[in-house]
Amino acid sequence: MQESRSQTMPYFQRDRGTRTPSQRKLYALYELAYTLIDVSAALLFLVGSIMFFYNALETQAIWCFVAGSAFFAFKPILRIIREIHLASQGDFEDLAQRFNG
Repeated sequence: MQESRSQTMPYFQRDRGTRTPSQRKLYALYELAYTLIDVSAALLFLVGSIMFFYNALETQAIWCFVAGSAFFAFKPILRIIREIHLASQGDFEDLAQRFNG
């Protein structure tokens, strides 16, 4: 029997990680990692910006921006990994429908 559209759990929904206690824990760990990446990127950009006030630190400042950019690029990748990980813990019956919805 096929579930109605309102009962399915599409990707990237806030409630997706709250079905079971193990999914809640997994979702919380991914959110912690996401936040750490976000803070790290912001700090690298802040430190790099301050370093640009000093000509002798210009090369290090550029590397801070490169590293900060890499952190920002990893954020959506981490969200995709989280969704795949959560999907692997659930049923696959309506997976294609959730993905296309």
